Amino acid sequence: MPSTQQQPREGTGKAQGSETAPDFTLSQRDVRRKRPPAMAFLLKLDTVRKVVRVSALGTLDFFGIYMALLTALVLKAGLLNDDWNPSHQAAAMDPEFQFAFLATVLLFARSGLYSTRGERPGMTRIVSSLFQVALVAFVFVLSTGNRHEYDSYYLFYGTLFFAVIYVSLLRLGYEKFSGMLLRLAGYHRRAVLVGSGQHIEAVGHALRDAATPTVKVVGFISLTPRPNNGLVSLGTLDELAAVVDAHRIDEVIIADPDFPQQKAVELVDVCHNHGVRVRIAPSTMELLVHRAEFVPGEAVPLFELKPPVFEGFDYALKRAFDIVGSSMLLFMMSPILVAAAIAVRFSSRGPIVYKSIRPGIGGKPFACLKFRTMYRDADQRQADLESLNEATGALFKMRDDPRMTPIGRLLRKYSIDELPQLFNVLRGEMSLVGPRPLPERDFARLEEWHKKRYLVTPGITGLWQVSGRSELDFDDLVRLDFLYLERWSVFLDLSILVKTVPAVFTRKGAF
Repeated sequence: MPSTQQQPREGTGKAQGSETAPDFTLSQRDVRRKRPPAMAFLLKLDTVRKVVRVSALGTLDFFGIYMALLTALVLKAGLLNDDWNPSHQAAAMDPEFQFAFLATVLLFARSGLYSTRGERPGMTRIVSSLFQVALVAFVFVLSTGNRHEYDSYYLFYGTLFFAVIYVSLLRLGYEKFSGMLLRLAGYHRRAVLVGSGQHIEAVGHALRDAATPTVKVVGFISLTPRPNNGLVSLGTLDELAAVVDAHRIDEVIIADPDFPQQKAVELVDVCHNHGVRVRIAPSTMELLVHRAEFVPGEAVPLFELKPPVFEGFDYALKRAFDIVGSSMLLFMMSPILVAAAIAVRFSSRGPIVYKSIRPGIGGKPFACLKFRTMYRDADQRQADLESLNEATGALFKMRDDPRMTPIGRLLRKYSIDELPQLFNVLRGEMSLVGPRPLPERDFARLEEWHKKRYLVTPGITGLWQVSGRSELDFDDLVRLDFLYLERWSVFLDLSILVKTVPAVFTRKGAF
């Protein structure tokens, strides 16, 4: 008769005849095993996409840094020695360029600027990393004793200035072009919102109404009774794992500032186990908390939220940035300023520059300079056109304003009429970046909570201009001003200035 004694399984580690050795019934497979052909093919595709992405971004950074250093050297040689031949400078810049590009690649990689589209940070991180590159190069020159080779340190801040422009614009072009290709191919990230009813509705509508949506909200999971928000309910939080698998979810967005901590920990574990990214839509308190300062000596720990004004070192830094930036822009834009002035002078009767009296910091009025874009009787005709206002809130906007001259329409389309405000910046009445100053007519219609934006110096451009401009509701525009005040940094100012250029040329929402 055949033996009925069960033999131990291979690899269980159980000795024959042993009563106490553990019986591992699960098959233990080495993760280093050869993958199936289908899996290997998919992994190769992912590797190819990664190589193409990093190569494309690295090539753009290469050209951006090269052109920035070359432009800085040509500008210096041209102004000092009247030598505007780029080939003369290109022949002598190899050592500096090699070091600058290597530092850029390393610091960009450290900042995640070669990551996937969904994880790659924006303009602020680009500007911050370029500033670090300039600082590293400067420290390296000082520490190696090579500073005698530089008759000035213009090479560092000049290259930084042009690198911010070139690299940011090249990367912005890459984002736009690759985004267009992905949209044509039907690419989007599938997301599910988790939270309470009212917060889900607000975040869901904001993502759905975005100008170029890359997140498709598949539905929501609510902790409260199902809200009537136009979205699809996908079940309960306990069913999250099944929802993620069934709907091929790419990311879960927590849209609730009061989401329970324990449930949040469990949610993150479930998502990460399924390879799904978790993101959080910030609340008002989360936007404010980074500005809170600890007040010592109290029985209960207290944190003070100070008004968002620029003072001390912050004010000195921002003012220096404004003076240097406006001076360089006036020099670079001088041909455009002259051409615009001549066009306004000979196109219609009236002054070349229109002085629009507007409230500035603290509501103190100042003369905001603009190239005149309307006929001389424009102010008198304002009341007759109020019923045709196309803007919301306190603003007055008309797409086809009959008071506008033909030249004025062209100047306003490309925001050239705003360039004289660079002189306002030099005089300290305005900043390059900040909340836009409103005409007195609009200021008189503001609600009290709107006036927080007048705690700081108004700006030529701001988050309004790079976030939809006239297409946004007025209250949303004011909230963008508040967000700018809470998150201000020199890097944020630089990134807004860079984003203003494509916003002007695409004329999105401008009228």
